[in-house]
Amino acid sequence: MPLSVDFVATADALIGLLQGGLQVLSMVHPGLIFLLTWVLGVALQLQQAALWHLGVYAGLLLASGLLLFGLVWLMRLRRLASRARFPAQPLFVAALLSGLLAGVGLTGLRAAHFAAQAMPHHLQGLDLVVTGRVASLPRRTTLGEGFELAVESAYRGGQPVSLPSRLQLSGFGSVAAVEEAGTHARHSSGLRAGERWRLVVRLRSPHGSANPHGFDRERWLWEQGIGATGYVRNGPGDPAPQYLGRTAWHPLDAARQWVSARIAVRVDEPRSAGVLAALVVGDQSAIERADWDLFRTTGVAHLMSISGLHVTMFAWLATALIGGLWRHLARVWPQALLAVPTPLAAGVGGVVLASAYALFSGWGVPSQRTVIMLAVVVGLRLSVRRWPWPVVWLLAMAAVLLLDPWALLQPGFWLSFVAVGILFATDPGKRLAEPTQSEPRSRRILRAASGLLREQSVVTVALAPLTLLLFGQFSLVGLLANLLAIPWVTLVITPLAMLGVVVPLLWDAAALAVQAQAAALQWLAQWPWAAIHRAIPPTPLALLGVFCGVLLVLRLPWAVRGAGLLLVWPVLLWGPPRPAVGQFELLAIDVGQGSAVLVRTARHTVLYDTGPRYSPDSDAGQRIVVPLLRALGEAPHTVLVSHRDSDHAGGMAAVRSAWPQARWLSSFDADPAQRCVAGQRWQWDGVDFEVLHPQPEHYGPDGKGLLSSNAMSCVLRVATAQHSAWLGGDIDAAQETRLALARPELRATVLLAPHHGSLTSSSPVLLNTLRPSWVLVQSGYRNRFNHPAPAVLERYRQRGMRWVNSPDCGAATWRSAEPEAVHCQRDEHRRYWHHPAPAFADVNLD
Repeated sequence: MPLSVDFVATADALIGLLQGGLQVLSMVHPGLIFLLTWVLGVALQLQQAALWHLGVYAGLLLASGLLLFGLVWLMRLRRLASRARFPAQPLFVAALLSGLLAGVGLTGLRAAHFAAQAMPHHLQGLDLVVTGRVASLPRRTTLGEGFELAVESAYRGGQPVSLPSRLQLSGFGSVAAVEEAGTHARHSSGLRAGERWRLVVRLRSPHGSANPHGFDRERWLWEQGIGATGYVRNGPGDPAPQYLGRTAWHPLDAARQWVSARIAVRVDEPRSAGVLAALVVGDQSAIERADWDLFRTTGVAHLMSISGLHVTMFAWLATALIGGLWRHLARVWPQALLAVPTPLAAGVGGVVLASAYALFSGWGVPSQRTVIMLAVVVGLRLSVRRWPWPVVWLLAMAAVLLLDPWALLQPGFWLSFVAVGILFATDPGKRLAEPTQSEPRSRRILRAASGLLREQSVVTVALAPLTLLLFGQFSLVGLLANLLAIPWVTLVITPLAMLGVVVPLLWDAAALAVQAQAAALQWLAQWPWAAIHRAIPPTPLALLGVFCGVLLVLRLPWAVRGAGLLLVWPVLLWGPPRPAVGQFELLAIDVGQGSAVLVRTARHTVLYDTGPRYSPDSDAGQRIVVPLLRALGEAPHTVLVSHRDSDHAGGMAAVRSAWPQARWLSSFDADPAQRCVAGQRWQWDGVDFEVLHPQPEHYGPDGKGLLSSNAMSCVLRVATAQHSAWLGGDIDAAQETRLALARPELRATVLLAPHHGSLTSSSPVLLNTLRPSWVLVQSGYRNRFNHPAPAVLERYRQRGMRWVNSPDCGAATWRSAEPEAVHCQRDEHRRYWHHPAPAFADVNLD
C-alpha cells in the first residue's frame, strides 16, 4: 500500500512538473516555438529508415498550413481581447504542431520527390549515350577529371531512357581530339563549366562505404541532388566524347573555374595555389591531403574554406566602400541621398555583395548562416529594432534548413551555429551593437585584439567536446594557431587573394603569405601532443560534454563552471566497451574491393590488412581505417598484412604513420623478424592467435616468397575455447586444401571469405573442414571481378553457411560472446537515402 501511495504521489509530481513546464513554454512567443519545432521536425524526418508515400508528407504539410492559419487567427483574437483573459496554451499547441508537421512534411516531400527519380536498376553498368552540360567546377585528379553533368537526354541502343537529372562522372581524362559540333577537332586541356557534351558513360546508383563514425557519401550525394555516379568510357575502342559547344548556363561555376585556372597559372607552388583557390572560389579539392592533415592537427581547417569570418569581412568592406561612394555621389546628385539614405544603401549593398561572394565561393553552410544573419541584423538596424539573439540565431538556422534540410547532418552546420550561439550567449550586446567610432584608434585596435583573444578562447573551450564528438580529435595547439592564423588569413591572405582577381600580381604576395603560415603551422604541429585523439562517445554522453563545455564559458558563478569542468571528464575518459577476458570481437571494415579486419580482445588489438589503394593519391588507410580506429579509441598492437597486393596492403603507409610503434607482420618484408611464418603463436587476454601459413620453406634464401602473391597470404586463426575465426587473405584453393588436410581437426565459427569470394578460393575441402556458421565477404559494390562468385555463394548455401557481403551489410561485427549474430552497419543505422544493394543474382556488373 505505501508503495502504491508513493507511486501516485510521484506520478502527480511529474504531471505537475510537466504542466508547469508547458505553462512556462506557453509564455514564449509562438513564432519562436514554430521555428524551434520546425528544426525539430526536420531532425525527426532525417531519422527515417524508409520514406513514406509522397501523399503522407503532402497531408502533413496541409495540416501544418491549416494549423498555421489557425495560429494567426488566434494571435489576432488575442490582440483584440484582453491578454489576461485569453489563454496562451492554444497558441503554444498550434505553434508546436504546425512547426513540427511543417518540418517533417516539407522535408519528406522533397525527399520523396527526389527518390522518385532514382537510377533505374536495369540500366546500371550498361553503355549509355548521354548529352548534358558540365554543371560544376571540374576537379582534376590523377585518374582524369571529375565533374557533375546536368542531363538533357540519354539513349541506350538508340532508344531514349530516363535518367536522374544530375550525374557525377569521373575519368574524362585528357582528350587529344574530339569533335566540336561534329565539324572540326578541338584540342582540350580540360572541361569547362557550362559546356555541352555527348558522352558514352556507365552508371550505377550512389553507393559508399558504411562504417561506424564514417563519412556518409550516400547522404552527401543525396544532398547535392546527384542521382547516379559513373565514369566516361574513353578507351581506345570507345566513341570519342563530342563537344557540342558552350552555353550560358552555370555562369558562376564558369567564373569560379576561370579564376581557379588563373591562380594555378600564376602561382607556381601547387600547395599555395590550392589554398588561394579554396579561399577565393571555395575549391577545397585544390588543397592537398597533407595540408588538410596539417590544418586539422593545428585546428585551423575552418579558415581554409570560405567561412563566416571571410563573408563578414567582405560584407564590412563592401558596406564601407558603398557608403563612401554613396556619400561621394551625394555631392554630385543630392537627390540620391534623399531617395536612398546612406545607411540603407550601404547596408543593403553590403548584404547583396556578401551574398554574391558567398554564392561565388560555393554557398557553404557557414556562408549561408552568415548571409542570413547579416540580412536580419541589417534589417533590424534599418528599422530601428532589436530582436533577442536567440531569435536571430534560430531564424538563421531555420532558413538554412529551409534551403537544405540535410545540412543538419553536416559537422560544419553544428560547429558553425554552436560557435555563433556561444558568442551571442557570452556577450549578446556586443554582437548586435554598433562599433564605437569615438575612441582613439590605438584603443580600438587594443580592444579588437583583446576581443579576438577572448572570443577565440571561448570558442576553443566550448567547442572542444563537440569537436571530439564529431571528429574524435581536438587540437591542443589550436588556440595559439588560431590566434596567429585568424588575423593573418583574414587581414592578409584573403584580401590579397581576392584583390588578385583584379591585380594578379597580388597572388604572388598571397602565396608568400601562405608559405609563411604553413611554416608556422608545421612548427606548431611538431609539438608533443599537438592534437589528441579520443574515442567518439555515444550521443547522450557527447551532449553532456557539449553542455559542460558551454557551462565553462558562460558568465556564471565559478562553482557552476567548476561543475561543468568536473562533468566533462567522463567524455574525455570514455572508451567503447571491450570484450571480456577470454572473448574477442571481429570487425570487417567496409573498404570496398579490398580487405581490412579489426580484431579486439580485452586489452589488445590486431589489424589484419590495411585496405585497398583507390588511386595514386588516395587509399583506404587514410580515408577509412585510420579515422575509424581513432574514432573507436584503438591503437593496434600488431598489424598483419596478408600479402603485397594493393587491395590488402594499399593503406600500409597511412597506418604505419599513425602507429609507428605497432608490431608488423607480412609475407613480403625483407626483415625476417617481420615475416609471418606458420607456427607463430601468442596469447592475449585468454585468446589464442596462430599463423597457419605460409611455411618457412615458402620463403627463398633472399626472403622473397616462392609462391604467387595470393598463395603467400598470411593465414591467421583467432580462437577461444569455444569459438574461432579464420582469416586467409587471398589464399588459393591449393593452399586451402593443403591446410585443411594438414589440420583436419580445425573448425571456425566465422570465416573471412578467401579472396573476396573468388572462384579460385573457398574450396569445398576447406569449407567441409572448417564448417563455419558465418562467412564475411569483403568486396566492392558492383566490382568488375564478380566477387563473390555465384558458384561460391551456392557452396555456402548448400552447407547452411550464412553470409553477409560488405556492399549490403557495410561494416560487419561478430563477437565470440554472441556467435549466432552478425551486426551490419547498414541495417542498424539505415536511412532512406542509403541505397539498398540488389541480390547478386540480379546484378549486371560493370
